[in-house]
Amino acid sequence: MIKATALVIGVDLVLVNALYASFYLMGWHNGDLSMWYLANIFYLITVFTFKPFAQKQFVRTDQILGRILQSGLLYFTLLTTFLLVDGSANQHPSILLMEYGISMVVMFYGRYGVREFLKYWRARGNSTKRVVFVGAGHNLAYLYEIMMRELNTGYRVLGYFGDKDSQHLPHSIQRLGKVSDVEAWLEKNKVDQIYCNLPSNRSAEIINTINYCEKHFVRFYSVPNVRNYVHRHMVVKMMDDMPVLTIRQEPLSLIHNRIVKRAFDILVSGLFIITCFWWICAIVALITKITMPGPVFFRQKRNGLLGEEFYCLKFRSMKVNADADKQQATKDDPRKTKWGNIMRKTSIDELPQFLNVLMGSMSVVGPRPHMVKHTEEYSALIDKYMVRHWVKPGITGWAQVSGARGETQELWQMEDRIKKDVWYVENWSLWLDIRIMYLTVRNAIAGDKQAY
Repeated sequence: MIKATALVIGVDLVLVNALYASFYLMGWHNGDLSMWYLANIFYLITVFTFKPFAQKQFVRTDQILGRILQSGLLYFTLLTTFLLVDGSANQHPSILLMEYGISMVVMFYGRYGVREFLKYWRARGNSTKRVVFVGAGHNLAYLYEIMMRELNTGYRVLGYFGDKDSQHLPHSIQRLGKVSDVEAWLEKNKVDQIYCNLPSNRSAEIINTINYCEKHFVRFYSVPNVRNYVHRHMVVKMMDDMPVLTIRQEPLSLIHNRIVKRAFDILVSGLFIITCFWWICAIVALITKITMPGPVFFRQKRNGLLGEEFYCLKFRSMKVNADADKQQATKDDPRKTKWGNIMRKTSIDELPQFLNVLMGSMSVVGPRPHMVKHTEEYSALIDKYMVRHWVKPGITGWAQVSGARGETQELWQMEDRIKKDVWYVENWSLWLDIRIMYLTVRNAIAGDKQAY
């Protein structure tokens, strides 16, 4: 049986050493044996800090890439620190960056290749986990659907134990007997995993099954009945030896992800302000002053991280009016000017928010901040509305590049936007931010019909 994690690490090590040899043959470094040794040591440090999960059955491509970028950043930091401290090392920074970029691409395709091989291997019936269910609730029916969705998940459900035929599991899955028959059946049949969905008032039977599994090297999993009332991903936390289920643990609740995102925000906003913002601001200020009276910038209170209020900056695209803090812009809004329309269509009016990003009240990518009045209104109408405030608001977001932009005339339109914002909160990755930035630029160049 293939040990999937060992396979991933083994392939990684082959690639690390092949890359080192390739860079030496290209003349990028002198082939120092101590550096070759450190390349392997630094890889092992990163792989045990950010454990790979390309081998897991249920993992997305962007998650694999995100993990590669995390571990790659740590590896690059360790290597750069060593070279700065070691006076004998004289690699040029541009060479280091080229090595780093090539390594990230090669490592990603290496792990992606391992994942595809394991999917093929499992689909052929290898490395299969033989599974038995104890209980027959609809939570197990949903679990069965997940396990059997594709052959490459590597699960083979042999059947279930229940005191009567299940009303939830499909008829194709065999009832192996009553719950009291579990141990006798296991004595005669080889099983790798047991998933138990019995209620807690049958604790004596559950404990007997656990004890049998412990003695016979069978993995025991308890399937709680929370899906009866919560239909979403949940996270287990341990408080001493007490497991506690939480509704969500968004990626940006982890300190290392927040550090990565903040560093990315500072880098992007700093570069934009230094290279582009100053001359764009000068042009916008000149045209604004010619086309309409009033200030160049527009400041509006909006809700940010954890609902805290901050002043969001924009280039002013409307005439000065008393409804600016309570009324959304509409398609043919008489408050807008022709120049304001151009700025809105191309998202130029949002560019001052890079200053908000640099100051820390916003992020480059995140749910768009709403007016305080709208937050008060919609939080009372939409259940998960405030979940979007678990992260900093962004200049652009997943909802905006997915078509949820512009005026929200009906409640369902805002509900759709919030659904996409919550999805972003729960699925953040640096790669997703980069993808959203690319789509935002593409839409700005092409012109967005809903940008008004």
